[in-house]
Amino acid sequence: MEQAAAPTPQESYELTGKRTREVTKRQIRRARISGIVLLLLAALVAFVMVPRAEGVSTFGLSLPDDAVQLSPLVLPAQGALWVLAAVLGFLGATQFLKGFQQRTTLILGLGFGVVVIAIMVWATAGQEFSLISMLVSTIARSTPIALGALSGILCERSGVVNIGIEGMLLGGAFTGVIIGSMFGGWVGLLAATLSGGVLALLLAWLAVTFRVDQIIIGVVINILLLGLTSFLTAQVLVKKPELNDAPIFPAIKIPVLGDLPIIGPMLFDQTIIVYIMYVLVIGVFFLLFRTRWGLRTRSVGENPKAADTLGVHVARVRYLAVIYGGMVGGFAGAWFTLGTVGRFDEGMTGGRGFIGLAAMIFGGWNPIGAFFAALIFGFSDSLQQKFAVIEVPIPSEFLAMAPYLVTIIVVAGLVGRVRPPAADGQPYEKQ
Repeated sequence: MEQAAAPTPQESYELTGKRTREVTKRQIRRARISGIVLLLLAALVAFVMVPRAEGVSTFGLSLPDDAVQLSPLVLPAQGALWVLAAVLGFLGATQFLKGFQQRTTLILGLGFGVVVIAIMVWATAGQEFSLISMLVSTIARSTPIALGALSGILCERSGVVNIGIEGMLLGGAFTGVIIGSMFGGWVGLLAATLSGGVLALLLAWLAVTFRVDQIIIGVVINILLLGLTSFLTAQVLVKKPELNDAPIFPAIKIPVLGDLPIIGPMLFDQTIIVYIMYVLVIGVFFLLFRTRWGLRTRSVGENPKAADTLGVHVARVRYLAVIYGGMVGGFAGAWFTLGTVGRFDEGMTGGRGFIGLAAMIFGGWNPIGAFFAALIFGFSDSLQQKFAVIEVPIPSEFLAMAPYLVTIIVVAGLVGRVRPPAADGQPYEKQ
C-alpha cells in the first residue's frame, strides 16, 4: 500500500498558521461573549438592584462568643451597588472591546464573584447579616462535597469513573445513623466508612473484573441505594425510631487558632468530621503526587498498557483506588447524620454526590483544587440558607435552586480546557 507523502515544511507552516488563526478567532469570540454577559450583569445591578436598595447593609464579622470582637462592616447599599456595577461594566467593556483572550475564564469568575457580593449587599439593605456565621456554615456545607470530590478523584485517577458517589453518600448516612444509634457516634462513623468501601468493591468487581460499562454501574448504585434506603426507612426507622436517633459530633474549638478573628471560627471551631476532611485533602494530595503508590495509580489511569508492561498490576491498583475512594464517600455520608441532625431522612444527600463530581472536574482532578471548588458550592448552599432566614424577597424555590444553578454555571461556563486521566472510564484487558 502506498503511504501518504509527508507534508513539506511550507505546508506544515501554513497548517500551523491556520490552526493558530482558528484558535485566536475562537478566543476572541469567547472573550466578546463573556463581555456581553458581564455588561448585562452590570445593567442588572444598576437598573434592578440599585433602585430597590435603601439604607445601609451591615455585615457582622464576629460571633457573640468570639474572644476578639470586630466591628461590623457597614456599607451604604446604593453607593456600594453603583461601584460594583461600574466594576462589572469595566470588565465587560474591556472584554468586548479588547478582551483578555487567554484569561476569559478568570475574568468571568471575577465577574460572577462581584455579582454575588452585589446580591448580598442588595439582599441585606436595611438590616444586619452575620457574615461570619455564613462563612462557618460554608466550611461545614463544603465538607460532603469536598469528600465526594476526593472519592471521585481516587477512583478516576486510576481510570475508573465513579458516578455512584451519591449512592455511597446515602449508604454512609443510613448505615452511620443506625450503627451510631446502637453503639455510638465513632462506631457509626466507622460503619459508614466501611459501607462505602463495600459499595466501591461492587463497583470495582463489575468495572475491573467484568468490564461492565462504568457509567451504568454508577447509575445502578445510585438508584439501588435511593430505593433501598427509602424502603428501609419506612420499614425499620419509622417503626423503631430509637434506631434513628444517633449522637451528633459536637464542634471542637482548637486552642489559640480558634480564637483568631474570622478564620478562627470558620476553620478551627468545627466538628471532627470537618477536621478529618482537612487531613484527607492534604493526605490524598500527598499520596497521589508524592508516593510510589500514587505514581502507579496515576500511570494506570493514564496508560494502563504501559504500566502493565513495567510490571504494575493494573487490576489490583484499580481495585485498591476504587475501594479507598468508596470509603471516603461512605465517610462523607456520615456528615449528613452524625455531623448535623442525628437522624436519617429519605434522599437527604440532595445531589451532593453529583455536585462533588462537578467540584472534581472544576478542580482538575486535583485534591487541593477540588477543595476550593467545593468551597464555591458550599458558599452558594450556605448563602441560600441565610437568605431564606432573613426573608429575602426572592421565591424560596429559586433560593433552593441556587447550589445547582451554580454547579451548571461553573461547569458549563467557568471550566476551561480540563483534561481527565487519559484512560478514565476505559476497561483494560491484560494482553
